[in-house]
Amino acid sequence: MRAIGIVLAGGNSSRMDILANKRAVAAMPIAGSYRSIDFALSNMSNSHIQKVAVCTQFNARSLNQHLNSSKWWDFGRKQGGLFVLTPTMTTENNSWYRGTADAMYQNIDFLRESHEPYVIITSGDCVYKIDFNKMLEYHINKKADITVGYTKLAAGQDDPTRFGVMQMDTDGRVLGFEEKPVITDNMTVSTGIYIIRRRLLIGLLEKANAEERYDFVQDILVRYRETKKIYGYKVPGYWNNIATVASYYKTNMDFLKKDVRDYFFGGYDSIYSKVEDLPPAKYNPGASMKNSLAASGCIINGKVENSLLFRKVYVGNNCVIRNSIILNDVYIGDNTIIENCIVESRGTIRANETYRGEDGEIKIVVEENERYII
Repeated sequence: MRAIGIVLAGGNSSRMDILANKRAVAAMPIAGSYRSIDFALSNMSNSHIQKVAVCTQFNARSLNQHLNSSKWWDFGRKQGGLFVLTPTMTTENNSWYRGTADAMYQNIDFLRESHEPYVIITSGDCVYKIDFNKMLEYHINKKADITVGYTKLAAGQDDPTRFGVMQMDTDGRVLGFEEKPVITDNMTVSTGIYIIRRRLLIGLLEKANAEERYDFVQDILVRYRETKKIYGYKVPGYWNNIATVASYYKTNMDFLKKDVRDYFFGGYDSIYSKVEDLPPAKYNPGASMKNSLAASGCIINGKVENSLLFRKVYVGNNCVIRNSIILNDVYIGDNTIIENCIVESRGTIRANETYRGEDGEIKIVVEENERYII
């Protein structure tokens, strides 16, 4: 592959509510056994990109632990590898990442020391599947300076004001780009995937830093949209950004649909993740599972419907769990009812409790974990 990869995974999202108190958005659990960043990394691996850097910053401990080895995504070890880039104090700089452009500029040596001619930049908080080789071919054929991946949101899929909205001509060239507009009816949004020539990126980052400009979208993409040839590339198939509670819930629930599971996990180009040495889920007498997923290490005694149980979840006797997401390592006591909820990881739910999300709202359940108090 003639490109290196950069995954921007250092941002915070206030729209994730208390779910972002423990971890970066890119480390949010997805589909039972995965994390959000696994989709970006797997796309890189499946596209034979051997050298990938992940920029981390906010609540990065669990994300950095997840990225402790490149072997899970089969990145090159002799030529390439997986690099975790965190803010570092130097004689020239002593600040945190001040934006997406600044995150790349503070690690500009990674770009300078690479020899691949192109750079693929993506975020770590989106769930999608793409062959970057096809996007790179499109970029080269169009003789583009920058190519931006985009998708068209379906009605009710998401709020377009959360994203950058794009206008393109019939040839695909970007004519207008507005980042997070206050009001818009334009459903063509950026997916946060970019391809750019490495030397051009280095020059643009150096110029932006000299002018104290730190955001890749506003200070490079929007600023140069009329002087650089910027093209849009339609990201095929399923795409979702998980950086709000509602979109996170919806994305996980989509994996209860067979066609979505087959799309991501069927065929050769699958999704990879760090594997834990856990036994398969155990269903005791009296347990009932309907249209649900249970990850490894789970023990189920109660009734589970239209829900996802992540790793090491214990469901007590006579429990009822409906339309809910139970994150890793949760103990649920007997006779508990949980409906329309997201239960935070490592929680202890006492027996005979009831939690319900009302009026279409998803309730986030966070309980003190007495099992781990010393």
